[in-house]
Amino acid sequence: MSARPARRRVAVVGTGAIVTGSHLPALAAHADRTELVAAVDVDPERLDAFRAQAPGDVAGYASTDAMLDAVRPDLVLVGTPPSLHREQTVAALKAGAWVLCEKPLCLSLAEYDDIAAAEEASGAYASVIFQHRYGSGAAHARDLIASGELGAPLVAHCQTTWHRDAAYYAVPWRGRWSTEGGGPTMGHGIHQYDLLLHLLGPWAETRAMASRLVHDTESEDVSTALVRFGSGALATVVNSVLSPDEVSRIRVDCADATVELTHLYGHRNDDWTYTPARHVAPARAAAWRTPGADVPSSHTAQLGAVLDAWDAGSRPPGSGQEARATLEFAAALYKAAFTGRPVRAGEIAAGDPFYSAMHGDHPDWAPENPRNGPRLECSQRVGPPEV
Repeated sequence: MSARPARRRVAVVGTGAIVTGSHLPALAAHADRTELVAAVDVDPERLDAFRAQAPGDVAGYASTDAMLDAVRPDLVLVGTPPSLHREQTVAALKAGAWVLCEKPLCLSLAEYDDIAAAEEASGAYASVIFQHRYGSGAAHARDLIASGELGAPLVAHCQTTWHRDAAYYAVPWRGRWSTEGGGPTMGHGIHQYDLLLHLLGPWAETRAMASRLVHDTESEDVSTALVRFGSGALATVVNSVLSPDEVSRIRVDCADATVELTHLYGHRNDDWTYTPARHVAPARAAAWRTPGADVPSSHTAQLGAVLDAWDAGSRPPGSGQEARATLEFAAALYKAAFTGRPVRAGEIAAGDPFYSAMHGDHPDWAPENPRNGPRLECSQRVGPPEV
């Protein structure tokens, strides 16, 4: 068996804002372990601007297939609109490359299972960007909750209350099931409830509501859910793009302490607070303070975790069943909201309409419904996804 290369050869697919603003700094922070060798974009001017900004001699390509054939990279970073993720991820896996893809990894559980099959056939792995799991504050909170140090989790709240205006949804692929996969449930709040699942473990049942209150979109602009976890803990989840006072928040009330995270698009140690129950001794509570090393939640932290797994020869975090569980939760929220009945973990399988599409072909929400306008077919233009 040949020795692994000291630096992984990396290609980026898409050169828009998320790649230049987040992936490029992550690669720079791990320059001792990675080498950016290629970039893909259908917009020649944007591609040229990216290559001028990127370090070294980065080859440019107009298509993912052409790049994979010519370069054979070790790792592909995917930062294109969501409707392109499955196709580009599967192509990279078939070429033997690992993948780190922006959320959502794909638009349905059916598409996810296509990716899982490509993983199994190739031996490579695909991870989805859920960078909020990887800050030191999140790792510390998860360790405390999982160890039982804070007592049993009882009640939780997960809030993504952001604001997006009509100009935001004027971008053709936004707000459409076929190109974005859904509304704030898929494109915005998914980061926070992924972190909630990371902290509390498997969910068991959800009931939900969703509505289109302001924006002229196919998908929802607000959703809410009530969730029962396998542990018995109960939680509320709110995903909104209608909220003038923007905040991202998670609160978990355990038997011995409340742990709370309040931020917007990223967190540091100081964004986490621990409030002990009255019966907890001060010395015990003092040990809950966040660690001295402050690692922000970021693409840099997640890329480091992926590289660590690669060096160890193990499946990377944010892939496999971890990634599928978050997508399954999104599908369950939509199914519960659109059908008006509770959905249990594991019930959405092949043959269920919500397995193939997040709208589940529901007559009030499917794209062919006149209220939603004509179905928008996926554009092949590569552009930056939403924040």
